[in-house]
Amino acid sequence: MAMNSKRINSRDMDSANRRAFLSNCGMGFSSLALGAMLARDGVGRVNDPQDWQPPNGQPHFPPKAKSVIWLFMNGGVSQAESFDPKPELTKYAGKSISETPFADVQNPEKLKLARVTVINDANGQQRNKLYPLQVGYRKYGESGIEMSDWVPNIGSCADDLAVIRSMWTTDDNHGAQTQFHSGRHMLDGEFPTLGAWVHYGLGSLNDNLPQFISMGNREYWNIKDGHYLGPAHDAVPIRVDPANPLDFGKPAVGLSEAEQKLGFDLVNGLNRLRADAYPNDSALEARIKAYELAFRMQTSVPESLNFQEETAATHEMYGLNEPETKEFGMQMLATRRLVERGVRFIQVQHGAGGAGAWDAHGGLKANHEKNFKAVDKPIAGLLKDLKQRGLLDSTLVVFASEFGRTPGTQGSDGRDHHIFGFSVWMAGGGVKGGVVHGATDEIGFHAVENRHYVTDIHATILKQLGLDSRKLEIPGRKRLDIDHGKAIDEILKT
Repeated sequence: MAMNSKRINSRDMDSANRRAFLSNCGMGFSSLALGAMLARDGVGRVNDPQDWQPPNGQPHFPPKAKSVIWLFMNGGVSQAESFDPKPELTKYAGKSISETPFADVQNPEKLKLARVTVINDANGQQRNKLYPLQVGYRKYGESGIEMSDWVPNIGSCADDLAVIRSMWTTDDNHGAQTQFHSGRHMLDGEFPTLGAWVHYGLGSLNDNLPQFISMGNREYWNIKDGHYLGPAHDAVPIRVDPANPLDFGKPAVGLSEAEQKLGFDLVNGLNRLRADAYPNDSALEARIKAYELAFRMQTSVPESLNFQEETAATHEMYGLNEPETKEFGMQMLATRRLVERGVRFIQVQHGAGGAGAWDAHGGLKANHEKNFKAVDKPIAGLLKDLKQRGLLDSTLVVFASEFGRTPGTQGSDGRDHHIFGFSVWMAGGGVKGGVVHGATDEIGFHAVENRHYVTDIHATILKQLGLDSRKLEIPGRKRLDIDHGKAIDEILKT
């Protein structure tokens, strides 16, 4: 009896047991839905003051966008061969930087050099030579934005894009993937990603679907999102496979829907008994709703990925009929269908594996030509499809990579990592179209005009979603000023 009394009086132990019971009975994936619902209701947070309340799911001011599509190219896209062409690289190809009119970019008093930008041989002569453009470029759209010949389809959407050519970061290895997502160098520790902050700050647009979804492989340094906000704010990974889109999304053994419902009804009944015994347990109703949500997701997620409902013209628009574009095209079409159904934040990572598929230290021409072939048509298809359906105005699309690539060659036919100047573009969600913001110097070495650290992208997105990042801070976790960034107002519609 004494043991029983001790158990009943230990609220923390009871709470943990109930959470574990619900998670185990939830057949795996329900624990994700459970965590999200608990977090939304402020349950399960550790070491928070009693009088502090988490966000209520409402924006802090009127939003211009509802959803975000975050397209991330792993490995480092060359800015010169994509959205910031530099003809001077071809003009002075084979020369060291000091042999060109741009020698001053190497001045260490201006900016500390990347470790491989200048390499000297035994005689003190530079071995790192300017590397010519590996592809042509031209002006696209009425706006005349210059882009690579490798992106003709994205180029056809130029008048909807705001190209930011003046990005910089500080991690010169691929931990910069983490830095672009979280705003902090990976050696600083683990910090929530942008998607986690959005998930934490805003309520659901569709209670039948996860509000934060990830597609594509993620490396170990970039596999989590919530960190100190909690695992409830990690993205839910899905595969573009209606038969098996979610890990643990099906019962371990074959159960009919009716049999599953019996299990849910049993758990619900037990929870109701518990609620009668402990009427002050205000989180119990949230747990019950979360458990029901997980059940609904088992149907709603596969339905969202059912491409048989789409026309042949739509399949063609996304490149589903071509082997080079099929895989990424399916992810883009799934992204549109998920946004259409009210998913808040979708991040799609292309080319994961080791350092990332875009990491062109050698063979840059073959590397980037292949990778752009895979993503150019599907991304343009996504932009055009969102626009024709009236969704682009409320959906913010971002194309990014962890850093750019050097103006000089590495080896014979590649470029190394470059953190001092690279490009990102944004479209939709209240962003101006057909504009270029910021600039790098003549060889793409430094961002020299309207420079932006990666969290300025975060701040811009949060502003369009109606969120003030400073109001999202939690006790004991005050963030650095640079963590918040500054919105790039110049590219935003008034």
